[in-house]
Amino acid sequence: MLRFSLLMLVAAGVYAADSGVDIDTAANLYQAGQVRAQVQASLGAMPAHVRQLFAADGANKLSEQQLAAVTAAAQRGFRIDVFEPPALSALAANLDPAGVKKSQAFLESDLGRRMVAADVAAAQLDEASIDKVMDGSLVAPSTPERDALMDKLERASQYTESTVQIFLTMGQAVATGTATGSGMDPIAVTERARKSGEASRAGLQQNMREPLRRFMAYGYRDLSNADLKHLLSFFESPAGKRYTAAYIAAMSAGFDAMGRRCGEELGESLRELAQAQMPPEGMSPAGSAEAAPGEAAPQAPPHP
Repeated sequence: MLRFSLLMLVAAGVYAADSGVDIDTAANLYQAGQVRAQVQASLGAMPAHVRQLFAADGANKLSEQQLAAVTAAAQRGFRIDVFEPPALSALAANLDPAGVKKSQAFLESDLGRRMVAADVAAAQLDEASIDKVMDGSLVAPSTPERDALMDKLERASQYTESTVQIFLTMGQAVATGTATGSGMDPIAVTERARKSGEASRAGLQQNMREPLRRFMAYGYRDLSNADLKHLLSFFESPAGKRYTAAYIAAMSAGFDAMGRRCGEELGESLRELAQAQMPPEGMSPAGSAEAAPGEAAPQAPPHP
């Protein structure tokens, strides 16, 4: 469904109340959607993205040594083995027995397999190609009818909302984990990150909707208009809505876990660096390079 392949929706709470399925059933659906391949495609670039976010933080300038710690922490935190256990648990908790059978049947149908193949191919695009697609310099042929279908499909699948949610979830998780790992009280940091994210949510969704619609259109460029209509029917069905909500909850849980792990690793590293740079007892600490790690974590990351 998306490059990071996407993430906790407000609507997820509506569906979480009445059920759940076992982990094996959820794992079968996870496998049918080739979620692992899509998530893994994003993880290689995460250390550089996280480093860039910290380097761009004007309020908390980090040294090269500290930025190297950011990169190392992201490499240790953003891993598929950290992502999958909480993601699968959240997926299982947010599915229902009747809906999961219909979703499984759809994903294993000819159209479902072609949709998943397109999702995986889009997730595996190189960074330069992704940038060209999202800025409009690399576009898929289209017509007014197809544009209208893509707009409906983007909204029905919660494409933009879920992408924004995963970025905000990840940013808050890194902030919380960093505060925890550095020995700071994470409650205040978490609340600031949450408020910052909520304040930026509407603007991020507005700014990202068109680039992400282009990305979806490019990814599904080989699907016919008839195919898109069938996809829309699935995502607008009760089973499709349930699947979308469960998928979003799973992605949120997985990226939250990776963000927290990254933050905890980073907080510990920055604390160790600060302690190593403290002057001997009795000397002024004026030259020390201690950072405020909890404050350095990204609050509202940009699009991929």
